[in-house]
Amino acid sequence: MQFHHLAGRVWICPGDPDPGAVQAGVAVVADERGSVMIDAGQSPAHAREIRAALAAAGLPPPRWLVYTHHHWDHVWGACAWPEVEIVGHVAGAELLRAEAARPWSHRYLREQVRDNPRLAPSFRARAFAVDSWEDFTVLPPTRTFADTCDLPVGVRLQHVGGGHAPDSTVVLVPDSGVMLLGDSYYPPPAHLRRPDDGLDLALVNRLLDDDYHWYVSSHGEPMTLEQTRAAVDAG
Repeated sequence: MQFHHLAGRVWICPGDPDPGAVQAGVAVVADERGSVMIDAGQSPAHAREIRAALAAAGLPPPRWLVYTHHHWDHVWGACAWPEVEIVGHVAGAELLRAEAARPWSHRYLREQVRDNPRLAPSFRARAFAVDSWEDFTVLPPTRTFADTCDLPVGVRLQHVGGGHAPDSTVVLVPDSGVMLLGDSYYPPPAHLRRPDDGLDLALVNRLLDDDYHWYVSSHGEPMTLEQTRAAVDAG
């Protein structure tokens, strides 16, 4: 696992390409005043690997951790980043407070799947991701916003919502020409998905901007503006 330079101050660390692993990639906006980490990793173990990759790349440690949305594969590593301020949308904060109150354990995961078999792929991945529940906790953001939020290192957070998650947020890095999309245009999670749910390319189309050359989703390869436009047009 390692960080790769994308453009300007933006570095990315891809997740697991196996969809069954449900491991999202993360990004960092490097700044000597304190970097911005985008998403926390899917588990404390994943977050520790990310931390090691960050140090190996010689990148400044994060001062802020931004949640693109509240889904587990983006936030369950947060308890391994105790020193950072967590920033996320207000709707996600409410959902994560409820998640934090659940009695997470392998037994609880099995019980939930027994009650709702559609949860099996996600909950099986969670069971593999978390090696110990002893120090595990779900952390809501400590700083919330409603529409936009500007961090003091030239990074803007913009709430876009959508069908995948009500708190979906994109991260804009204007000086690097990079837009980090999270999962914002993906269909709803599998256990909530209907047969006619698909990619929300209209959302992507609204976000396209000639000032941004790179568009990065959490579970795919970075795409240039031209590639993203072509994907929208072909959609």
